[in-house]
Amino acid sequence: PFKRGQTNLSPLPFDLQVLRFYGYFQQEVLHSPDEHFCIRPVVIYYHLEDDSMCVTEPPVKNSGIPQGKLIKRQRLPKNQRGDLYHWKDLNVGMDMSLFGTVYRITRCDAFTQDFMESQGIVLNESESIPNDPYTIRRARAQQTHITPYDHNHQLERFLALDRQVLRFYALWDDSDSLYGEKRPVTLHYYLVDDSVDICEHHEANSGRDPFPVLLHRQKVPKHIKSTCEPFPSCVLEVSPQDVKEYFCPQDFRVGEEVTLMGRRFLLYDCDDFTRKYYEQNHPDFLLKPLTVDTRTQQDIKKAIPPYNGFGSLEDSLQNCLSLIPEPPKKDVIKLLENDNKVLRYIARLDSQNPLDEGRRFILSYYLSDDMISVFERSTRNSGIIGGKFLEKTRVPKPGSSVENPEYFGPADFSIGATVEVFGHRFVLMDADRYVLSYLESLSHHIPEHTLSSLRQKFGVSQTSAQEQHEGETDEVAVVLQS
Repeated sequence: PFKRGQTNLSPLPFDLQVLRFYGYFQQEVLHSPDEHFCIRPVVIYYHLEDDSMCVTEPPVKNSGIPQGKLIKRQRLPKNQRGDLYHWKDLNVGMDMSLFGTVYRITRCDAFTQDFMESQGIVLNESESIPNDPYTIRRARAQQTHITPYDHNHQLERFLALDRQVLRFYALWDDSDSLYGEKRPVTLHYYLVDDSVDICEHHEANSGRDPFPVLLHRQKVPKHIKSTCEPFPSCVLEVSPQDVKEYFCPQDFRVGEEVTLMGRRFLLYDCDDFTRKYYEQNHPDFLLKPLTVDTRTQQDIKKAIPPYNGFGSLEDSLQNCLSLIPEPPKKDVIKLLENDNKVLRYIARLDSQNPLDEGRRFILSYYLSDDMISVFERSTRNSGIIGGKFLEKTRVPKPGSSVENPEYFGPADFSIGATVEVFGHRFVLMDADRYVLSYLESLSHHIPEHTLSSLRQKFGVSQTSAQEQHEGETDEVAVVLQS
């Protein structure tokens, strides 16, 4: 019997001895277009002390499925008759069914192999765990492609060609597309790494957002492999492995077109550094600049709509010149110099109606704003009420265009002349004495027949009219001096 304090206990047979087998089971995947099954690796432990077994799944990072112990430690049934698994039933390369799941044993550890061979059991050849489609695709995505290159060559190019840039002035003709136009751009070629960028010229008030970078700095492929040719190369994401050749300085010539990323650019000029570079390295290249029109759009003239008759022509024109119309500007100096200066004429109405024969009118021409008003004189027992016949307004000459009218002036009013005012014909019969004196002061701007008709009306010769005008001028000078 066991006594208290006794320490030399005999160990149990196979105490703390565990056989370890590696395997996997295949699980069906539903509702996935990429995979139909997945392979899940497991570790099967067999405890020799009590013939119990447990199955665990080693954790895999970012697997998305619960892992760990799949079957807790227990004695596992082998068949429906109630037989239990024994270590003699286990071997590499066999399938074992546990609770409806078939596990495939692929290999074992060194202790298990030595134990099984010591018991006279020959183990089969080890197998590898197959890969499922998801594992293959994930391993391919995690691979990194490292392209070997010469570090010394890169450093040499950096030290020799850093900050050396070829600059070309180009013209991108996009007029074939909808609302397209010619766009001037600047093309930069960086000699240090053979990269290219394209910047667009931003003009003020062009209506475009200030995003001048048309192509960011990158190496532009010139030729790609034939496997990528069926797909449009301008939108193809080309990897360095698919490129046969990149653009180099020999591909850029002034006066020729170059196609970059599916867009054609006409190189029409370059800067001085680029010209010197080609003279030193490529003397056979002729860099002759071209004369091109770099304007993005033609100057558009404002189209003035026809006059609709509402308001005055000058006032209606302000609506076409600005978004917020302003009153038409007046000649203030002319308004101050000719204030209260009016040329008055007596006229009769040229009409076939015998009732209009005795009607008399006073035609007033205002020198301050070139307007005309007509007032009808009252005649007793005529049956016609006199008064204002025409409001003060500017009167265009008959036959002048509505868009560019020509208005009546003092030179058009001679004695006996017919003045047509909005369909009414007036014959000038007489004038105020001030009319002759004023027109004599502007004799170099007034036609001779107009002055002659006035002198003849007043019975004044040309010499006496000039002497009278000089006398009036002297009187005005004396008044100004006093």
